[in-house]
Amino acid sequence: MDEPSKRVWATIDTQALQKNLARVRSLCPESKIIPVIKAEAYGHGMEQIARAIINSHTAIAAFAVATMSEALALHSLELDIPILLLPGFADEQELGLCIGAGIEMVVHSPYQVTILQDRFESDVLAGVPRLWVKLNSGMNRLGFSSAECVEAYHTLRGFPEVELVLMSHLACADDLLGAIASEFTHKQIAEFNRVRDQLAQESGRAVVCSMAASAGILGLPETHYDYVRPGVMLYGASPLTDETGEELGLLPVMTLHSRLIAINEVAAGDSIGYGATYVCDRETRVGVIVIGYADGYPRSAINGTAVLIETQAGPLRTRLIGRASMDMITVDLTGMDDVQVGDEVVLWGVGLCADEVAKQAGTISYELFCKLTSRVDFEYV
Repeated sequence: MDEPSKRVWATIDTQALQKNLARVRSLCPESKIIPVIKAEAYGHGMEQIARAIINSHTAIAAFAVATMSEALALHSLELDIPILLLPGFADEQELGLCIGAGIEMVVHSPYQVTILQDRFESDVLAGVPRLWVKLNSGMNRLGFSSAECVEAYHTLRGFPEVELVLMSHLACADDLLGAIASEFTHKQIAEFNRVRDQLAQESGRAVVCSMAASAGILGLPETHYDYVRPGVMLYGASPLTDETGEELGLLPVMTLHSRLIAINEVAAGDSIGYGATYVCDRETRVGVIVIGYADGYPRSAINGTAVLIETQAGPLRTRLIGRASMDMITVDLTGMDDVQVGDEVVLWGVGLCADEVAKQAGTISYELFCKLTSRVDFEYV
């Protein structure tokens, strides 16, 4: 039986991933690296991305994930790399699962300290070398207040077989050029350093620290500390509001493809698609591309969103016209005589930065990557 022609597919360039990881190492030569591969490695495929990272020339300290199921799935791959569960355990049962699988945990709330104390009275935390104590330095999501953090840290020091890491997370590091965001970020850093110094003084030993994710890695070297946690930059996209991944010298890992299935001539004054959101101001050559929001292409993409057509003569940049529907989008091919039915199309990736498309869709590249659906075929190269 013949195979059907490819409709929508994403190519994942593992060599580009490895080069982006090497970039992290060059920016943070003294820090240990914990790649964040939550949410199926930001939509790229957790197992394949984890194996590509392990097979790179850059050493890593652990992988970080965001759910218990992700941690257990990663553990089942037997990759012999520590796993960090970023939200930590939710209850005694999850603590037991973490201990059984040797999963490192973030501790961010007093109830977790109580559960740990109860567990330690009857057992040791065998197989879990580190606990990550999270300070809420200003993001006001997860984390202890400064006073609670000091108390929790000293309580957990009572279990000497476990190494402690003081960690926090930056809320506004994506906007380093904005005066308000910059001031907020430096207040966070100052508070983190104050708590670190207090803990070091009271314990009489250096405190192991982690604060920087992708934005901190790229723009705030003072936050690199002992561990860094790169996420979206590994996949070639930017964590910064004012620069794209391409401008930062990152390589796109995912390229999303589809193809043209029709070309129509539409008269001036006629509209395109649902809601008639685009009215042709001239006779327009309209291309129909077989991708839509059921595949993960953003319905929020506005008229003018960039699309790349791969013609025999080379790539041609065009624009979305009309509203994205469930299975199709339409683009302006006026004056592009080389474009033919069957030509492949790039929605984002090599030649068309995902950050640019995301901005035109009123979102961020993270969401573009994560929202691809099961209708998209993945190819790893």
